[in-house]
Amino acid sequence: MSTPKLFGILLLAFSSCLGGPRHGLKFSIPDSAGDIYLVVLGIAQDGGYPHADCRQKCCRLVVNGYQPARSPVCLGLVDERAGKVFLFEATPAFANQWWLLQELTNNRDKRTPDGIFLTHAHIGHYTGLMQLGREVMGTKNAPVWAMPRMEKFLRENGPWSQLVRLQNIDLQALQADSTVQLTADLRVTPFLVPHRDEYSETVGFRIESRNKKVLFIPDIDKWEKWSRDIVQEVRAVDHALVDATFYKDGELVGRTMQEVPHPFVVETMQRFASEPGPEKKKVTFLHFNHTNPMIWEHKARNEVLSAGFSIAEEGMVFGL
Repeated sequence: MSTPKLFGILLLAFSSCLGGPRHGLKFSIPDSAGDIYLVVLGIAQDGGYPHADCRQKCCRLVVNGYQPARSPVCLGLVDERAGKVFLFEATPAFANQWWLLQELTNNRDKRTPDGIFLTHAHIGHYTGLMQLGREVMGTKNAPVWAMPRMEKFLRENGPWSQLVRLQNIDLQALQADSTVQLTADLRVTPFLVPHRDEYSETVGFRIESRNKKVLFIPDIDKWEKWSRDIVQEVRAVDHALVDATFYKDGELVGRTMQEVPHPFVVETMQRFASEPGPEKKKVTFLHFNHTNPMIWEHKARNEVLSAGFSIAEEGMVFGL
């Protein structure tokens, strides 16, 4: 059987596991998700998978058809009762991710997200905004939520400033630890995290419905640099989607990993080692660099899953 056919069957099987098709796509929103839910639309680090100019085994697996390509990290947030659809991050794969969210949620007539939330100014997290410009979608006042430095960066630097000037986007101010009420049942709170803040600050988000809370931290430096305790933060929520850029030390060939001090997955697992199983299960890893074997190798994935943690997949749904 050819690899493309096999992958199609696997996607259909994954769709079945999600609860059966509701909108006729290869993966779908399960009925059990209810009317408010998060959809994982991307799981890779900024450069996606495969990575530009990568000739290593990890990326050759995609080129040779043994692994599917993966998009940079993006979440869709949907409140069907309110008829609202939001995106967290505007990635280089914006076109595909927005199309997929429209199809999954049967919102083909909704031409623009009801809001886009940005974590920071690294290329995998905001450059998809270019799709909103007059060269492509030509949107009208699409709400883009950004922290003060991020907002200033967009207003003062082209081509993003043109989006503001032509009113393709409408910048909405975020403040750390200040909650934004999106709908009657949904609210979002940004919080600062340590990271390489060349052009903007970096935030994670707490996404809350009346019933559940989700932590979203796609990018952060080592946990010990943060003023908060990640274990305590996870105890206070129902799900936590956290930075898994690198599995362990030594992944980058010819480059010191101190330049990109993300928490290694093995370090995060160690921090939660004494937590009970239900707490570990809350932790879902995402934002995988192409070198992270969790994205292309069974051994690493099995180590994480057997330790009681979760691994994000494109199409994964979290009911809120």
